Amino acid sequence: MLDSLLRILALTRKELLAVLKDKRSRLSLLIPPVVQALIFGYAATYDLNHVTYAALDQDHSAASRQLLAAVDGSGVFERVADLQRASDIATYIDARRALLVLQINQNFERQLLSGRGADLQVIADGRNSNTAGTAIGYVGSVVEQFNAAWGGDHGWTPPPVQLVSRAWYNPNLETRWFMIPGMIGTLTLIQTMMLTAMSVAREREQGTFDQLLVTPFRPYEIMAGKALPSMLVGTIQATGVLLVAQLWFHIPFEGSYLTLYAGLMLFLLAAVGIGLLLSSVAATMQQAMLYSMLLIMPFSLLSGLTTPLSSMPDWLQYLTAINPLRYAIDITRRVYLEGTGLNLLLSDLWPLCLLAALSLSGASWMFRHRMQ
Repeated sequence: MLDSLLRILALTRKELLAVLKDKRSRLSLLIPPVVQALIFGYAATYDLNHVTYAALDQDHSAASRQLLAAVDGSGVFERVADLQRASDIATYIDARRALLVLQINQNFERQLLSGRGADLQVIADGRNSNTAGTAIGYVGSVVEQFNAAWGGDHGWTPPPVQLVSRAWYNPNLETRWFMIPGMIGTLTLIQTMMLTAMSVAREREQGTFDQLLVTPFRPYEIMAGKALPSMLVGTIQATGVLLVAQLWFHIPFEGSYLTLYAGLMLFLLAAVGIGLLLSSVAATMQQAMLYSMLLIMPFSLLSGLTTPLSSMPDWLQYLTAINPLRYAIDITRRVYLEGTGLNLLLSDLWPLCLLAALSLSGASWMFRHRMQ
């Protein structure tokens, strides 16, 4: 047992030296995850900080001016034009000069004073549905504030039922609070799977794999020696993204680090198992990289990182059950934002255990088959 452990540690040391001896390799393993986390934190967001709009005010009353002033004063909207004709709306929307057009009809103030209510037409550029929906939601918030202010000034009584919303785990509904914890698993998968897949392929290209086969190493020892360095690098990369989330973006961590890293270890086992499977069938590093990219893209799209799994077709939801990234993202988000414990993560942990067992068993069989 001790001899086997020493052989695994020796092979692990060899793999780490092969990966880290080159300065460019060291930088490519440690720097990109941190940079990508920063880029995604700023770029991959559904929040809008600047919305251009045009106004078509056909009433020109004190009420319409008060409403437009409320929109301008929100800090999000920028009025780029005051339109004179309804025919100008298409020009501004088609040319992307305005994301929204607010049309206030005649008799707007008169209808408000009569107590019947008045309509405000919002015309949005729907080519980007997420952006348009968010912008319309911002307009709705401004209109609610205008209604409250107008009702207070004119003696309106509030409606008998009022909706008061409160968001748990993300009070301000910031997109990066949702994206960055999910990136912990995503960025770790990319580097870990590619590093593991190319490890054996590199041995074949350099002609050292045959030398490895004549050593006293057993197949499981070779697998362990190939897997441990990748898991160590993946853990360091996940820690880097975690530090970016906490120290740079100041996203509060609500859970237990022990729970988070326990889930990540299971995820890394599954990712390394898949990487070893790919490495056992790839003859060159180029093939290993190609096979990895063929899996990473669907894994990312079917993980729930940007698109909720519940919005996918039923048959596609069943297909995501074999995606380890799906469970890793759910674990990191729930632990990070909700403070969920291990007892509530069993629905994510046991599929990861199963995927790790299947992938590592398959890789072990492939290694024995190739060695024979």
